[in-house]
Amino acid sequence: MVTHRPLGLALDHIDHGYTIGGTFTPVLDDISLTIAPGEFVALLGPSGCGKSTLLRLVAGLEPPRAGTIRAEGAPITGPGPDRIVMFQDPTLYPWRTVRGNVALGHDIAGRKDPESVDAAIELVGLKGFERAWPHQLSGGMAQRAALARALVNDPRVLILDEPLGKLDSLTRLTMQTELHRLWRDRGFTALMVTHDVEEALLLATRVVVFSPRPARIIGDLTIDLPPHRHRDDPRLLHLRKDILVQLGHSADW
Repeated sequence: MVTHRPLGLALDHIDHGYTIGGTFTPVLDDISLTIAPGEFVALLGPSGCGKSTLLRLVAGLEPPRAGTIRAEGAPITGPGPDRIVMFQDPTLYPWRTVRGNVALGHDIAGRKDPESVDAAIELVGLKGFERAWPHQLSGGMAQRAALARALVNDPRVLILDEPLGKLDSLTRLTMQTELHRLWRDRGFTALMVTHDVEEALLLATRVVVFSPRPARIIGDLTIDLPPHRHRDDPRLLHLRKDILVQLGHSADW
């Protein structure tokens, strides 16, 4: 796989919402955010506040009602191979093997690059399971396959919508380590939604905190800690308390 230069993003005064039953519901309110190439930015906020909606806008799956989103100065007007989304559910096709699922994007594009597919499978630790069917995989293995499917396209931005949210606690810890390793090794920009404050602090270089809907940015913290972090680091615990207070919880929660 070719490693492309990571992509920088600029969100300028983004407003968004939906009309449901004739009533307009605002979701995002005046969101401005600049993400440098190679950053790992975690988005935290109450459930339903609009974090996943913001990811959809960055992915180009729908346009904002107001404001602009740019990738290195160029307006984002639709999906693109430089921005790949990984959702909470791995959504593997049951009639395709692991290898077939990882190669799906290549097959749709008529691209033949078996070496890249093999490299992506090995990168996420699934070598030897290329011929396995989705029903034969554990939850963690299925997410690894979904991650390989994203990485095989060499994204410059990896957009992560709670990708580890449905995993058991031990598998989640393992996948956190793997995801962070892949981000360091591959050098892409990462934008991740999570409800787990500790996960955000362990993985991200920056944590952006949102208010309840309509989402506004109420906190933007640079995580100035070494890449290899420990859950009991006093600095991390202090940041956790700060974020919980911003989210409206007791610092001792």
